[in-house]
Amino acid sequence: MLFNLVELAQNWLDERGLYAVVQVMYQLEFRAFLAVLMAFAIVRLAGPAVIGWLRGRKIGDNPEFNSLTLNELMKHKAATPTMGGLLVIGSILVTSLLVADLWHSMPAKVAIVVMVMLAVLGSFDDWMKLNAARRQPGSRDGLYPWEKLLFQAGIGAVAGWFLWRNAQAVDGLVLNLPFQRTYPPTPVMESIVQPPSLATNVVVLGMIAFTLIACFMITATSNAVNLTDGMDGLATGLVVIASFMAMALVAVAASPRASYFLMVPHVPEGRELMVVAGAMCGACMGFLWFNCQPASVFMGDTGSLALGGLLAVIFVAVRQEFLLIVVGGVFYLEAASVLLQVGTFKLTRKLTGTGRRPLRCAPIHHHFQFGGWTETQTVARFWLVGILLSMVALVFLKLR
Repeated sequence: MLFNLVELAQNWLDERGLYAVVQVMYQLEFRAFLAVLMAFAIVRLAGPAVIGWLRGRKIGDNPEFNSLTLNELMKHKAATPTMGGLLVIGSILVTSLLVADLWHSMPAKVAIVVMVMLAVLGSFDDWMKLNAARRQPGSRDGLYPWEKLLFQAGIGAVAGWFLWRNAQAVDGLVLNLPFQRTYPPTPVMESIVQPPSLATNVVVLGMIAFTLIACFMITATSNAVNLTDGMDGLATGLVVIASFMAMALVAVAASPRASYFLMVPHVPEGRELMVVAGAMCGACMGFLWFNCQPASVFMGDTGSLALGGLLAVIFVAVRQEFLLIVVGGVFYLEAASVLLQVGTFKLTRKLTGTGRRPLRCAPIHHHFQFGGWTETQTVARFWLVGILLSMVALVFLKLR
């Protein structure tokens, strides 16, 4: 909104010697880092009031797991306000509306809509869980897994179709594989004068393939972030790391000089996603202020589902799904640990009559907690792994 107002008032501002305001608002990097600061400030300032409001309405967590040991470890978190994701998502939404040029950017619109829809889905699930005890006996505790998956897949499929439909060039539709060159090596000056053609071995995705990939990534990442959100600050800190990487990758994809030099897809229509990623980063940094141990608020499914989906949309839009798997490696490890634990138990019970579990507890952060790591140690070490994986992603970006 601010960008569009400056754009509309450009001549008026120029006439009054305020050209510097116009110039700085046209700089994508300035608006992206402004979004970081603005989103952080919104969460930091509104946090105490929102947490107090949640606490006053007794919207508190009541952790209950299928493990007596885990219940004992987590009992001190009882009554901690949840649904704090409303604060994060609200900050991202307000900041993006103010600083990003959503009017002219379809990928940014898609990202915001996906975030809001998944936040609604998550808040509905959170509310059902919180009110289960108040309803009649036998009422279900939250949405069934298949119901959430159905909604997530539907949202992902629609988002994928819109991204495919509104791609401005085939560059935004390629299947970007590791070590693969999207363009042949071209001198920088030549590429600026005449954009290079796609490399001969590059696959351009059709509507069905593109939509299926987008649907899978949005659904998987949304659930993976949700499963990671089990310790104070764990998911929030990892999203901060991933969103910084998202800002960098969008900056590369939006720049013809950088994308042609690195031989990765040039997707100029996704440039405003850098501002959205900045807002996500700042909002999560602000939320971490309250969510670090001991947490005074949890984001709940309201925040985790939406943040995972938003991350996936950004990486899919700039054709970097593989790097999302690397950058979000901890998220996917958490999800894989749950699948491994449940799958192994069911298989061994069917084959031997006695179910066996390969991990002490799943998701995997609880496995290490059961092994003697404190919650602070587990969170800090997982953050370090997230940072290292981001460095690995940068190496993959360069190796072509």
